[in-house]
Amino acid sequence: MKTAFSTLAGAAALALGLIAGPAMAEDAGIIVYNAQHESLAKEWAKGFTKETGIKVTLRNGGDSDFSNQIVAEGAASPADVFLTENSPAMALVEAAGLFTPVDADTLAQVPQEYQPSSGKWVGVAARSTVFAYNKDKLKEGQLPKSLLDLADPSWKGRWAASPSGADFQAIVSAMLELKGEAATSDWLKAMKENFTAYKGNNTVMKAVNAGEIDGGVIYHYYYFGDQAKTGENSKNVGLHYFKNQDPGAFVSISGGGVLASSKHPKEAQAFLKWVTGKAGQEVLKTGTSYEYAVGKDAMSNPKLVPLADLQAPKIDPTHLNSKKVIDLMTQAGLL
Repeated sequence: MKTAFSTLAGAAALALGLIAGPAMAEDAGIIVYNAQHESLAKEWAKGFTKETGIKVTLRNGGDSDFSNQIVAEGAASPADVFLTENSPAMALVEAAGLFTPVDADTLAQVPQEYQPSSGKWVGVAARSTVFAYNKDKLKEGQLPKSLLDLADPSWKGRWAASPSGADFQAIVSAMLELKGEAATSDWLKAMKENFTAYKGNNTVMKAVNAGEIDGGVIYHYYYFGDQAKTGENSKNVGLHYFKNQDPGAFVSISGGGVLASSKHPKEAQAFLKWVTGKAGQEVLKTGTSYEYAVGKDAMSNPKLVPLADLQAPKIDPTHLNSKKVIDLMTQAGLL
């Protein structure tokens, strides 16, 4: 599916020196492989085009699908930019040597904790791991102190997750980095015995809300998105933040990177700079994605628990290993 936005180049484009040349006039502008929320990416593309006159074509898909596609395409990839929801997909493309370094001016707009040490891509948004629980079934003193507690036999049949999705696999990637392979493998095997599988975080939350299950591991924004609508799928749900640098306090970074094979590297870099700058991050504050803004001095939606209060563990996203996680989850019978 393609979504394109285009306007005439204006004064802003002249000031930035970003007017598209003849080659861009004949094609789709910059092509973005978008694994982020479609509505969020559309707002970013629309705002960037309005300011610069540079056309953006969005091709929408999933984290894992696109990262593997880019690796398969290699230098022949038509993509200029890759946007993800979770950072393991970025790490896969980076490990294949397919990103070009992000411009220093863009990296300077995002705190170091929300970008990889390599500088090959940059954080564009973030989401927090939470334990969504049914308020009629669990009280504060009964909530797990750590994500690791869910391996205890006392939680058998009482919690849920969506193991096939990139969201949960990113959380397991964080556990692998923080606790090591043996501990992660043991936890996954216990998870297999204890949990109930659902397809999609929204489905997990609905099951918690309906009382089908006591609680579930999801990302925070599913709750806030539902609350902003009718709240019918979250009215009985509370959110528990693990904090204390626990694996369950993991904050997953949504990333953006420019492909080394990009035919429009200058324009692609400009797009990332716009997304991580004031205008792009403002979309996160006022829009409907309910993801965290990560730009310096950028404000997230006021309904969210501040990022600084989440006490998330510090993890270099370059080290997150999606392949090893898939291997371990497969061995545990979760995939």
